Amino acid sequence: MAEDGVTGSAGLRERKKARTRQALSDAAVALFLEKGFDAVSVAEVAAAAEVSKPTLFRYFPAKEDLVLHRFADHEDESARVVEAGRARGTAPLDALYEHLLDGLERRDPVTGLCDVPEVLAYHRLLYGTPALLAGIHGYQQRSEEVLARALGGDPLPARLAAGQITAVLRVLANENVARLAAGEAVDAVAGDAVAAAEAAFRSLREGLPY
Repeated sequence: MAEDGVTGSAGLRERKKARTRQALSDAAVALFLEKGFDAVSVAEVAAAAEVSKPTLFRYFPAKEDLVLHRFADHEDESARVVEAGRARGTAPLDALYEHLLDGLERRDPVTGLCDVPEVLAYHRLLYGTPALLAGIHGYQQRSEEVLARALGGDPLPARLAAGQITAVLRVLANENVARLAAGEAVDAVAGDAVAAAEAAFRSLREGLPY
């Protein structure tokens, strides 16, 4: 029973930390959208969230992390999809393609095909801020490394394949974001997004042994 109590307490602490982390990020993003990323200090974010700067830095070591942690939550997503697909006998590229189509169907923000106003505003902030774009590059590198390990085989071919797959997913998402930002309706973009995904993964299958 004691062990169950300890486990329950640990789970409660983790949920509380996750809620605090989300509240800090939400407060920061709201300020960044209102005033611009560069115009808001960490002290302003801490004050808006009613915490001290040291507390904020315990959750987010850098100002950019207040925005980019949402990407970090998806850092190993492609690797997890590959591993889950392999467990049920599905080839990596097929598993990733199925996952992408499912995301497009659900209007998952990660695919770029999401017209929820808060998501569109987040994308404008993200792609309009040089410091955040630099952070995205680091996320993509880490995502490639994890995916390469999941693909397995010789390290260099796996890294090359992971780089190509990650680039395809990024370009497809960015195209969807750009079209929605230009004012196109999500349903009008959706058909082209699915066709582009099909064409992109057809090319990957022709060139990659996965």
